[in-house]
Amino acid sequence: MNGDRAVADVERAPTRRAPTWRSPLIVAGATIVFGLTLAAVLAPVLAPYDPTAVAGPSLQAPSARHLLGTNDVGQDILSQLVWGTRASLSVALLAPLLAVVLGVLVGVGAGLVGGMVDRVATRVLDVLLAVPVLPLLIVVAALVRSGRTVAILAIGLLGWPRLARVVRSQTLTLRRRGFVASAHGFGGGPLYVIRRHLGPALGPLIALRFVDLASVSIFLESGLAFLGLGDPHAVSWGNMLNRALGRQGLYYSPLWAWWVLPAGLAISVAILGFALLLVGLEPVFNPRWRRSR
Repeated sequence: MNGDRAVADVERAPTRRAPTWRSPLIVAGATIVFGLTLAAVLAPVLAPYDPTAVAGPSLQAPSARHLLGTNDVGQDILSQLVWGTRASLSVALLAPLLAVVLGVLVGVGAGLVGGMVDRVATRVLDVLLAVPVLPLLIVVAALVRSGRTVAILAIGLLGWPRLARVVRSQTLTLRRRGFVASAHGFGGGPLYVIRRHLGPALGPLIALRFVDLASVSIFLESGLAFLGLGDPHAVSWGNMLNRALGRQGLYYSPLWAWWVLPAGLAISVAILGFALLLVGLEPVFNPRWRRSR
């Protein structure tokens, strides 16, 4: 009797479906990222004016001619907002790409080779992970001040150690399994093992880290430009905020509504898009998440 009741309870219990690519978080995040990418690609078409040229009177309020008004030198703010998407997304693509390449090379190399190589790589990672990233990034940007290229290199070079540590750990776990030894026994070289076994296992982890670094890169690039540590002549959201907040009495006039708010919202929306994508992809790519639910 108790057995029949237990079976009935199990049959009535709702079955938990595995997370899919149609998750609302993934759809929302991908929509935001796709929209920003489209704006960056079509910036010459979408922007009504040259973002660096004087397009009208200074500090003009929003109108039919200038939907978001103009800044203190008469540049169209909407045009700068659209073109600023290119600056943020270029950093969000190139900086994580550099970090992923370095992290995978070091992590997989240390995990597969082992021995002295693994010990040296581990000690180097311990030192780099102990370095505070944000203060060092500010110091580098303040000393060099060469614009977006330095920001990409700095963010990428400072972002790879954490990924390398995780990739090394996963590589060591996979190397202890029988299929890697079997591949070596049948003559499979390191490239075959990486392509056939390590790639599919490490791919989801690398993809998640890439999305995470993209969100962080947008925040750091905008923050450096806001602090005046980027190229002052570049068109970016951070430079828009830096120029706007440098004007005295900004918040005692309606200027903040069309000069500060759009750039701040653009940064927030971009970071939110990658964050939603990351949270949505986590249960799809991480089987441990599904087992813990």
